[in-house]
Amino acid sequence: MSKTVKNMIISEIRSRLGDCDQMLIVDASRLDAVTDNRFRLALQEKGIQLLQVKNSLACHALADRNIAGLREVMNGPSTLVWGGEDIVALSKEMTRWAKEVKPLEIKGGALEGKAIDSAGVQKLSKSPSRLELIGQIAGLLLSPGARIAGALLGPGGTICGQLKAMGESEEGDE
Repeated sequence: MSKTVKNMIISEIRSRLGDCDQMLIVDASRLDAVTDNRFRLALQEKGIQLLQVKNSLACHALADRNIAGLREVMNGPSTLVWGGEDIVALSKEMTRWAKEVKPLEIKGGALEGKAIDSAGVQKLSKSPSRLELIGQIAGLLLSPGARIAGALLGPGGTICGQLKAMGESEEGDE
């Protein structure tokens, strides 16, 4: 392959990735055609993109992103996977697919400028997603207010119940 063609492919990889610096690398080369098509269509519906790459050209394209250790992850057939809601949701989706489709192998990925291996992707898939974290933070922010409201309403409800009971007992005495 001539240097001109290689440079064209490298620029195409860069343009397809855009400013994405969080991605996973999988080996989807052993999937049969039907499974591969189903896999790609399902990911496309979720806004996840795949790009089968030549490792040396992908490493050149990703060199300006300063991702350390990516060359060790990219050995053998590699497919770059990026997009979706966030990197945690992407890792959960790819882990689910790897369990469902045995020939699919998760090789690793890139997260915040560092390469992660397949064990790191497994750990990442077990952590809460962005939306789950936002929900947890919102719950923590609202819990003091709920406690105060409960504390204020609790004694008032008790007093009200006692007054009502006293009023009913006086009516019964008459």
